Amino acid sequence: MIGTLYGVGVGPGDPELITVKAFRTLKETEVVAYPKKRKGSKSYAHKIIDVYVDPLEKDMLGLVFPMTKDPDTLNREWNRTVEKVWEKLSEGKDVAFVTEGDPLLYSTFIHMMKVMNERYPEVDIQVIPGISSLNGTAARLGIPLAEGDEHVAIIPATDDLAAMEQAIINHDCVVFLKVAKVLDNMLHILRELDLLSNAHVVTKVTSEEEIIWDINELDGVELEYLSLMVVRK
Repeated sequence: MIGTLYGVGVGPGDPELITVKAFRTLKETEVVAYPKKRKGSKSYAHKIIDVYVDPLEKDMLGLVFPMTKDPDTLNREWNRTVEKVWEKLSEGKDVAFVTEGDPLLYSTFIHMMKVMNERYPEVDIQVIPGISSLNGTAARLGIPLAEGDEHVAIIPATDDLAAMEQAIINHDCVVFLKVAKVLDNMLHILRELDLLSNAHVVTKVTSEEEIIWDINELDGVELEYLSLMVVRK
């Protein structure tokens, strides 16, 4: 009998923001798979579930994901990662793959699901949705993302200034993910549009390491990867 693969969203950072279903799944599954950092430190998702999972009682499966765009390397490493999960599933063990936020919103689990479906279509895959960093940020800041007929966009920030500017112009609210690498460009756009005071930046929202930044003090600041910007006009 083949085990079930669960994509488990564990929320934006605060352990109390995981769902009852996610909690139950973590308790009932034999194997807990999680993104593992090459240097050995715990991943963000792993830290979130620390209070719920006893590593002495579970088969903890750390998975290293390739940080490259080279297609050959990606294909090789992803196949290797999926094989590790399949090894557990083929033994009849259920596997809970934990991911911060929601498993189907800019998550590593999306590609895991695709490759698993291609290589082992007989595997039953179930997704347990989680609270995303978008929802966590809106709640922490007390800012509605959209109401009535308003348009909201979720966009990975890039160095395409024209596209980023157009996104702000075309929507009532924009959540820019991965904003750290292009922060200075984003601040420039906001000043050009006279919308700097409408923007908010948060790092590791709802976690113990959360930082809500003063937008006027961000020039030249190097943010951590898990930072996002909300612009609401």
